[in-house]
Amino acid sequence: MTPAPSPASGSARPLPRLLLASQSPRRKAILAELGVPFEVIRSPYQERAEDVEHLTPVEQAGKLASLKAFHAAKNLHDGLVIGADTIVVVDETILGKPRDPDDARRMLESLSGRAHQVITGLALVDPVGLRTVSRAEITKVFFKELSDREIRHYVNSPEPYDKAGAYAIQGLAALFVERIEGCYFNVVGFPIMAFSRLIKELGHDLLDWIKESRHA
Repeated sequence: MTPAPSPASGSARPLPRLLLASQSPRRKAILAELGVPFEVIRSPYQERAEDVEHLTPVEQAGKLASLKAFHAAKNLHDGLVIGADTIVVVDETILGKPRDPDDARRMLESLSGRAHQVITGLALVDPVGLRTVSRAEITKVFFKELSDREIRHYVNSPEPYDKAGAYAIQGLAALFVERIEGCYFNVVGFPIMAFSRLIKELGHDLLDWIKESRHA
């Protein structure tokens, strides 16, 4: 994790802290590799089916990201809180994280030889006034036909079990992906361009955090 720098000396507008309300190691790694300073906090929000029933998958991802960020921001007095939620959709079916090896196998079999969507909802909440901005990014992913041996090997690895859709494109599942249409980082779980655009909606520029961190 990249530590948040102190405001630059003489800065007319100190940058707010960026607070990531996610425990995802992939999201933390993407921000750290980009050089974005952030802190990790926990969101007390627990997902409930009734919060997103009757919503489309895109709306669900955006709503869950917003709820995670909102509940993490409620007792804060500064900073910008980042919420995120990633889901995988094949046909009309939403694939969450697999419960066990049999569930992971079923998911991979449903993705084999087909295209699916990876949707990541992102939200930013300003604790002062609880202003929220959000958006959802969609990437289309095309899997090759998977053999029983490939599925068995993958299910027996640790990779599928904390990933929506039971795979990690940045891991062994890179062998399964023929091509993607859209943002690669979205499939990993944190679309950088969408995040940069949300930052601009709140009147900031992501590059300012990166520059300040490098000069801290």
